[in-house]
Amino acid sequence: MVRLGAMGDILHALPAVTALRHMHPGWIIDWVVEPRWQALLSAKPNPEGAGGFNPRIEPAASPRASAPEAQPLVDQLHLAPTRQWRSAPLSRKTIHEISSLRHALKAASYDTVLDLQGAIRSAVLARMAGSQRLIGDHNPRERAARLFYSERVSTQSAHVIDQAVELARAVAGDDLHPLPPCLPIDPAAEAWADAILPRPSSPPAVLINPGAGWGAKRWPVERYTAVARELIRSGVRVMVNTGPGEEPLAQAMAAGTDGAATPVACSLAQLIALTRRISLVIAGDTGPLHLACALGRPVVGIYGPTDPSRNGPYGVPFRVLRSSESRRDHTRHAAPEAGLLTIQPDAVLHAANELLAAEASQ
Repeated sequence: MVRLGAMGDILHALPAVTALRHMHPGWIIDWVVEPRWQALLSAKPNPEGAGGFNPRIEPAASPRASAPEAQPLVDQLHLAPTRQWRSAPLSRKTIHEISSLRHALKAASYDTVLDLQGAIRSAVLARMAGSQRLIGDHNPRERAARLFYSERVSTQSAHVIDQAVELARAVAGDDLHPLPPCLPIDPAAEAWADAILPRPSSPPAVLINPGAGWGAKRWPVERYTAVARELIRSGVRVMVNTGPGEEPLAQAMAAGTDGAATPVACSLAQLIALTRRISLVIAGDTGPLHLACALGRPVVGIYGPTDPSRNGPYGVPFRVLRSSESRRDHTRHAAPEAGLLTIQPDAVLHAANELLAAEASQ
């Protein structure tokens, strides 16, 4: 499997690979991923340290077999720090790492390589394995990527999760259906989360993620704060996920709620553990929203330029708010999309209360 990132995209690929693993428990399934996202696939530490390079984790034995909770889905990880490579493409370090990765991929003698990303860089890495079968989408995200594929699949589904299942079916012709993914369990991260939010959570805890990948997807922080204030008044505990560079957003929410909304800055492994304990997640089209879905938690999705029929919540109780004025546009504008700005806090609060009531009744 080649799906380098980002967070939400890897999570969208997991139900297909989980289905493939369920159908073929004895197969060796490996994954090429950016080091920063490896916690979505493995709780085993990178021997080279955070962000370091190791072309293959434990090549001599499958961590999935020896520690299934820590690495439940894939046998081996190949780490590909492509972001670092792009910043210094001709450096000795980059050349050495690419060469080491190519050697590790070819040495594994894969029968099939599946490019779940559809980008030129992912297709190039997939080609490095030297497999006779390289499967990709007939209409990949970057059209030139299809030139690298030996087999092209014309996906028909609307949602990217179902599209990934269609690609996975091509590996062996199985009648696959998406399955809830098993994410790694990191004991240290679980202990950290227990100290912050013991299970079961009482009162219910809501995690709000005010950030987004780019400005057009970012609902104003003042409106998230208004929702948080009302939830806190009703007795709900509100926590604010603080991604890298998003500290001002979390601080604004804390200030706007007189400190009652708690900013949480954590590692990806810790975010996984914390989300397992959350009653509801409120966010835009971001990785933490899709993480909640992968973990079976209810979500309120606030959507603007991205299409929820393609990238929306999947497989869990959810409410999506999106203006009829919004149109699909992945241009990375800095300002919030006009349709997104028509969504008011009362509508988000109503959706949140509906889902919290349903969760409490179970």
